[in-house]
Amino acid sequence: MDATPTELMLKGYGLTTAEMFYRMPDYPHVLNSFVWQDYDLAPDHPRLFGFIEFWQEEIEGPLHSVRFTHRKMIRAGEWRNVVGEFMVH
Repeated sequence: MDATPTELMLKGYGLTTAEMFYRMPDYPHVLNSFVWQDYDLAPDHPRLFGFIEFWQEEIEGPLHSVRFTHRKMIRAGEWRNVVGEFMVH
């Protein structure tokens, strides 16, 4: 059974989003983009690099470039000490 997104985040996974630019086999001068998103572990990103390897082996459109971002969704909250109070009538 697959883990839920909350279970993955509690295990240290974060949401990774990658935009891949690739060339069409029939139109090599045209760049297209594909967006991929999954929960992954930083800094190694095994799922992202596994998908890139799959792309290079199985898909005809050669990759031009890949840019990605990673964000942990669960983290310590911000706390701010409030010293004063303003009364508004």
